[in-house]
Amino acid sequence: MSTILIADDHPLFREALRGAVQRILPDATLREADSVDALYGLVEANPDADLLLMDLNMPGAHGFSALVHLRALHPQLPVVVVSAREEPAVMRRALDHGALGFIPKSADSETIGEAVGQVLDGERWAPPAAAAAPAMDRDEQAVAQRLRELTPQQFKVLQMLGEGRLNKQIAWDLGVSEATIKAHVTAVLRKLGVNNRTQAVLMAGRLAVDPDGVVLPPEEVE
Repeated sequence: MSTILIADDHPLFREALRGAVQRILPDATLREADSVDALYGLVEANPDADLLLMDLNMPGAHGFSALVHLRALHPQLPVVVVSAREEPAVMRRALDHGALGFIPKSADSETIGEAVGQVLDGERWAPPAAAAAPAMDRDEQAVAQRLRELTPQQFKVLQMLGEGRLNKQIAWDLGVSEATIKAHVTAVLRKLGVNNRTQAVLMAGRLAVDPDGVVLPPEEVE
């Protein structure tokens, strides 16, 4: 019996994915998450899952960074990106970052089922336009490699820096001391090879779907 994980913050689209999966795998066990934090817990609770269908745009997700982080932590889990962003370059970047498939949200139920079945059979699936798009550049590859070195807590701190949070706000949200967050930030800067939080957010922003739209964090006052 297959276990399929679905991560999307839109209930109606999760329902559509459930229907498409159940059409080809009526006995499959389906588990759902509506945010990146919930997704991490879902994957931890289902280490033997057969497939993850994940949206690029949901709370806690910043472009391809969540995909890169999950692939580093759980390389055995096949991932298919399901997104409303259907530009060939976005599809190609998702595949280059380790997704085994890319399903446009405009796809009908039959196409979704075909894609899921093909990936479960060990093959890749994406619209033909993805193969014609340019490959991911080396700078983005290098950033992805550095992000893979972050621990889950360090990655979460980096994501929250990218949301404009101050250290004290992050500490409050995570239920730890501000000193602990400062230590995490220091480790993040070291692993990314940058000197300050602004540079860290800019580097992580290379994995955004629209890198030019990255919001810089506020400066910390010591």
